[in-house]
Amino acid sequence: MKLYYAPGACSLAPHILLKDTQLPHELEKVDLKAHKTQHGDNYYKFNTKGYVPLLELDNGEMLSEGPVIAQYICDQAGRDDLMPAAGTMARYRVMEWQNYITSELHKSFGPTFNPTLNPEIKAYLVEGLKRKYEWVDTQLQGKPYLTGDNFTAADAYLFTVTNWAKFIDLDLSAHNNLQDYMARISERPAVQEALKEEGLLSG
Repeated sequence: MKLYYAPGACSLAPHILLKDTQLPHELEKVDLKAHKTQHGDNYYKFNTKGYVPLLELDNGEMLSEGPVIAQYICDQAGRDDLMPAAGTMARYRVMEWQNYITSELHKSFGPTFNPTLNPEIKAYLVEGLKRKYEWVDTQLQGKPYLTGDNFTAADAYLFTVTNWAKFIDLDLSAHNNLQDYMARISERPAVQEALKEEGLLSG
C-alpha cells in the first residue's frame, strides 16, 4: 500500500495506524499548494479531490477519506482494538467519534487556515472550537481514550486535529483531561514514528 500524505495534515491519522498495525506500506509526500507529489507528479492525477489522505491499495485501487481509510487499515490488520468488529456496538462508538471529529472539529479548523479569512469570522470559528473542546474534555473524564481503555482509530484522528490548535491560537491549556490525553498519545511508539517520518519530531 502507499499513503499519500502532507506533513501534519489529517493524513497523519492513518499514518499512525499504519505504524501501529505494522502493515507494509510506502509513503508519498504531497505538496498541497503546488499539488505535486514528491516525485513531481500532478497529484490530481491520483486524487481529483486534491487533498490527502489517499491510500493506494495493493491492487492499484485508490481509497480516499480519512475515516474510511482508517477502517480499511484496521480491518486489513485484523486489529479489533483499533477498530472493533463490524456489527458491534463498540465499532459504532468508534465511528460515532470519527464522525464527530470529521464534521465538528476537522471541518471547523479548515477555514481558519485561510490567510484571507475575515478576523471576526476566524474569531467566531475559534470560539466555536473552544466550546466543542470543552465538551470533549468532559468526555475524557476518567478514561484514558475516547471509548475507554483501548486506543482506537478515533484517538489517532482526534490527536491529529487537536495538534492544529497551536496554529490558530486556540488555547486548550485549561482542559486538563485533554492535555493528559494528548500527552499520553504522543508517547505511543507508533505516534512517535509517524511524527518523525513526517519531519514533525526531531531525533
